[in-house]
Order: sequence, then C-alpha cells, then structure tokens
Amino acid sequence: MTFTAPILNYTLLSPILILLGGALIGVIVEAFVSKALRPITQLSITIGTLILALAQVWKIRNEQSMSAAMGSVVIDGPAILLQASILIISIISVLLIADTDHFTALAAALPGSNEERYAQQTGNQVTEVYPLTLFAVSGMMLFPISSDLITLFVALEMLSLPLYLMAGLSRRRRLASQEAALKYFLLGAFSSAFFLFGMAYLYGYSASVTFSGIRAAVVGGSGNDVLLLLGIAFVSVGLLFKVGAVPFHAWSPDVYQGAPTPITGFMAAATKIAAFGAMLRIYYTVFANAEWSWSPPLTAIAIITMLFGSLVAIAQRDIKRMLAYSSIAHAGFLLTGVIALNKAGLEASIFYLFAYGIATVGAFAVVTLVRDSGGEVTDLNRWRGLGKRSPLVATAFAGFLLAFAGIPLTSGFIGKFSIFAAAYESGAKSVVIVGVLSSAIAAFFYIRVIVLMFFTDPIQDGTSVEIPSVLTRATVIFSIVVTIVLGVFPAPVLTLISNFSTFIR
Repeated sequence: MTFTAPILNYTLLSPILILLGGALIGVIVEAFVSKALRPITQLSITIGTLILALAQVWKIRNEQSMSAAMGSVVIDGPAILLQASILIISIISVLLIADTDHFTALAAALPGSNEERYAQQTGNQVTEVYPLTLFAVSGMMLFPISSDLITLFVALEMLSLPLYLMAGLSRRRRLASQEAALKYFLLGAFSSAFFLFGMAYLYGYSASVTFSGIRAAVVGGSGNDVLLLLGIAFVSVGLLFKVGAVPFHAWSPDVYQGAPTPITGFMAAATKIAAFGAMLRIYYTVFANAEWSWSPPLTAIAIITMLFGSLVAIAQRDIKRMLAYSSIAHAGFLLTGVIALNKAGLEASIFYLFAYGIATVGAFAVVTLVRDSGGEVTDLNRWRGLGKRSPLVATAFAGFLLAFAGIPLTSGFIGKFSIFAAAYESGAKSVVIVGVLSSAIAAFFYIRVIVLMFFTDPIQDGTSVEIPSVLTRATVIFSIVVTIVLGVFPAPVLTLISNFSTFIR
C-alpha cells in the first residue's frame, strides 16, 4: 500500500487559513503581551485578520478551480456569498465585543471569588474572547463549504466548542452565564451524537462519506431506503439544533439570556448563516432527489417553529428572551427557503440570512446600552420611556424591530417577501399561509415594545442609556444603515446574489 500525499489548493483555503493563523497569534499574544497592551493588540489582530480574510474571499470568487482539499471542500457562488456574510457580521460583532466591560476578568476563577475580584481591580483582563472568536469564525467558514460528512462534522465542532466557552464569560450574573454555557455544551453534545449517527447511516446507505457519492446513491436508488431515512433524520437533528428550530430549540432562550450580550448577537447572527448555509447545500444537492422523504416533516417543523416562536415571544418580559424566541420564529421563516428547493429559494435565503444577521447584531448592540448601576437592564418594564431618555437609541432599536417584523422599507420586508414568494412558487402554500400569519403575530410584540419606548413615561428607577464607545456606535450605525438601505434599495445586492447563487454538484 502506497501513501498518497494530499493535494491542497491553498488559494481557495486561504481565508480559513488566515483566520486560524490570526487565532494562533492571538493565543501567543494572550500568553506573552503585557496586560496594558493586550486588549488593543488583540482587537487590532482580530479586526485585521477578519478584513484580510474578507478581501481574500472576494479575490477567489473568479478562481477556475472550485475544489480544494481533494474534494472535501467546494468553493462556488453560494459559498462565496455565505463566507462574505459571516465575515462582515463577525467584523461588526468584534467591534461590539471590544467593550470588555461585558466579560469577566478571569473566566477560570470561581464567581465572586477573591481571585476574580483582584483580577478586576488590578485591570488584569484576560482577552481570550478574541482568539476564541476567530476559531469559531473559521469553523463557520468551513461549515457551508464542506463537501463530505467528515469535514462537515469537524467544522461543526470547530464552530461549536469556542461558542460553548464564550457563552460562560459574562462579567455579571456569572452563575447564569455558566449555566447557559453548560446547557449549551450538553445539548450540543447530544445533537453532535445524533449527527454522527446520521453520518453512519448515510455511509451504510451509500458506502461513501462524500456528498457526490451519497447523491449518486440517492439518484440511483440502489441502497436501503430505511438507512437513507434514518440518515437524513439524524443529520437533520444536528442541523436543526444549530438553527434553533422546534423541537430542538430548548437551549436558545437560556443561552441567549445568560451569555454576554455581544456573544449572543454574534452567535445568533453568524451561527445561523453557517448552519443554514450547510443545510441549503445538503438539501439542495445531496438530498434533492429524496425530497419525498424530508419535505413533509421539514414543512411541519417549519410551521410549528414559526407559530411557537411568535406566540411564546408575546409572553416574554425579558428583552433578550424575547429576541431569542424571535430568533426561533425566524428559523422557521428560513426553513421555507429550504423547502422551496428552487433557485429563488436559495437566493432569498442568502439575502434573508445576511439581512437578519445585520439587524440582529445591531439589536443586541442597543441592548448593551441600556444599563443601571448593576449592568445591563433587560427587563422590558424598565425600557419604558426609552424614546424620551435617548431618542436616537430608541429609534435605532425600533428600526431593527420593524425589520424583524417585515415592515416595508426595511430589509426584513424584502427578505420575507422573497422567501415566501419562492415557497409559493414551489407549491408550499401551507408554509406561506402560516408564515404570513406568524409574521402578523410577531408584529404585535415588536410594536408593543415600540409603544413601550415612545408612548409611555420613563420611570426613575436608575435605568439610563450609557453613551456608547466609538466601536459600539459604529456597530449600531452600520447595522441600521444597512437595514434601511437593503429595504429601500435592495436591487444591487439581490442582483449580486442572483449572479452567484448556483451550487456546484
């Protein structure tokens, strides 16, 4: 038996390699750079790495070769768009993360211990959140471009493990943060186990771990359909967990509420793009000819997810939990793009993912600004009269809520209209009807928050809006501008997506 050296296309892999290189440099900086210089050094390295990776993604869009790592990775139009979206959202998320007031000075110390207090008092702030972010982004970049099951699983763990740690780094409410991290880790481990079961069944069905081999077996119909159905079901569980679809959503509210708010925004936006990117590739290419097997259950899950997320969000009194259930409802809306199984559905899904991601990071950036002496204030009752305390901040948050509701002249309207139109075109009328109904329900609790902010008098309970740092201000301004521009003048972005949205099979 002779050893065959792997052939790697480093040009196509360069964005991921840049991210991993930046993350390793961040680890070295964490170990050797003085505490005074560490934060600005880490921030500069992280932002520079993300911008360099984004430039490289755009550079490779015209490469002739589309396969890297001996067929384990494929770079096509949707891959370029999804990777660019992940990087843009990561950049504005890092600007939000740069406000280290959100993170504990020493994550390894027990909550409330003398060691933690001493680290806080002496300014010995550990900044491991930056390399962890880069490691997570590298996994997110690999996830939607994987073209075999083993690479897909490696990417899943690459993006998940740093997020488990980052969810437990909150400076205040440390126990709630650590509880959120533990729940996320345990449920994530269960979902990964289901994912591995699915991989085993698909290998048993097709005798291949590559997407092309599995697709050939599905088209040929020569395998055992029971193994195929089990494989699709278990792989879908792992993917649906990552997007927070019902009934695999249990982690979302607690993790969204307990994690540091900048991490919640990053996780809610970037992880959804990566997970739905992988889901679109798998269902649109590998399982396209087995639509009869997965379309009915996925339609049921989409309907239940939209209704559940919209209805339960009405009862929430915590702004982060409300946004968590809103995120669950949006996962249902995005599933309609998967069910559509046509080019219009692919284009609409990519646009929706980018528009929703930008608005999500912006919304959580605003949440970080409403504070009292104990830190962030997330109780909705204490947001009364926010529009009179700080009209600009409240207006920005109202803009994001209107985008989530799908109101015209926002990116959310274009996204929902496009994705429902694609589903209707494919014949999934039941999903469209429930989607429109769920959007109407969701609009109620979004507008309720707007009324609370602008049409009620503020209560003198110590709640105030902290003047944001330049970096946080940049995140909010960029997010609201993009949200409005994509709603008023979406044609250039839709044209760009249309030109690139074709999977290579």
